[in-house]
Amino acid sequence: MMVLNDKLKTLIESVPKNLCGVYYLLNDKKEIIYIGKSINIRNRLVQHFKSTEKKEVKLQHFTDSVEYENLGSELIALLRESELIKNHLPIFNRAQRKIKFFYGIYQAKTPEGYMALTIKKIEANKEELLSFTSLIEAKNYLFLITEKYFLCQKINGLYKTSSACFQYNLKECFGACINQEDYKQYNKRVKVFIESIQLPKKDFLFELQGRNDHEKGIVLIEKGVYKGFGFCDKDLTDLDELKKCIQHKQDNRDIRRILFRFIKLEISASINKG
Repeated sequence: MMVLNDKLKTLIESVPKNLCGVYYLLNDKKEIIYIGKSINIRNRLVQHFKSTEKKEVKLQHFTDSVEYENLGSELIALLRESELIKNHLPIFNRAQRKIKFFYGIYQAKTPEGYMALTIKKIEANKEELLSFTSLIEAKNYLFLITEKYFLCQKINGLYKTSSACFQYNLKECFGACINQEDYKQYNKRVKVFIESIQLPKKDFLFELQGRNDHEKGIVLIEKGVYKGFGFCDKDLTDLDELKKCIQHKQDNRDIRRILFRFIKLEISASINKG
């Protein structure tokens, strides 16, 4: 770990202690070169500025000032960070900028009525169920899902044959490949899988830690679509008034991933409490 110089120490001390939110590192031209989020921004800056990793040393060299937003909760910080990186495309956020998804798993239907999960190159005008950086990553995932839900490799395009698929001989496929299993029964399992990876098509209003003791943060999802976040008085309970506090934001694939992960954790926590 490197020793902090006076300039970096001053930048760290300019940020209040125990602040949860997003932060911007700017160069001497006041251009944003990095955007991050943390439940403790000051501690995160110490990690940046004491690191001896090549990328971090370069970041230390070019950082001239620090700005931040107090957001109160990790979820809102994650949502805001994702939005800001897309808007500003900072040079040191190269990892988030460069991740590209080339293949997707799409839903289709066979002439016999079976729901198929097929791998295709990402199409801008079609909504994929899941996206992957490579064909091998997509195939490996689809093999696992096909096995887990007792689906058919032939129907999912993983096993080319004019007769039964290989898994049928192992009794891991119930015969959809040769029209032996009722397509309605088969499709039920496909739907269970699809529901497990999607935001529920219902409304959620999450109430979270606010930026101070007198307010709360709120995140709104309507019919499975992200609407935005905001802040309001801690004691406000009227739904229509709460919705007026929402800053409307754009829904996208990355945002849905963040929210899906959060909802899964919330559901898991409530089950464990019960």
